[in-house]
Amino acid sequence: MENLFANTGIGKHIIRTHHWGIVLPTLEKAEAFMKTFGLQEDYRGHVKAYDSDLIFTKHGNGVDAVEFIIPLSGVLTEFNKGKGGIAHVAYLVDDINAVSEEIKAMGYELLEKEPQEGTEDIIVNFIRPKYTQGILVELIQQVGDINYDATFTSRWGNEK
Repeated sequence: MENLFANTGIGKHIIRTHHWGIVLPTLEKAEAFMKTFGLQEDYRGHVKAYDSDLIFTKHGNGVDAVEFIIPLSGVLTEFNKGKGGIAHVAYLVDDINAVSEEIKAMGYELLEKEPQEGTEDIIVNFIRPKYTQGILVELIQQVGDINYDATFTSRWGNEK
């Protein structure tokens, strides 16, 4: 497959768009959105660093995944005054540390000092929106296989 990103700067590290992140205040709202548009669930997870449950939709054949983010506490509960909305675009990168160095060399700042564990199969960091025309950009590196058997909190010992 042809790489559609520039072979310089950040672009040389991008593999593809990974997903579009949407914050919603409840699981029921996420499921209702999915039902409305016929989106199929791929897997669920929990991000400990941001105390949020996640639902990823299936993707492929030119369709990007959607990540529904259901914050349980913290700053994301107030996203768009608690109503939710489109939160970010995420790119899969080949080496999150190398792309982080490229970003820092450009004078840009990342949200976290070091990449954070997302779901157990990925590590993530974000480019601060003031450098990306107001759009929060998530960078993702795949570090393992998706655990399709996990529920929202089974990773942390509290089966829902």
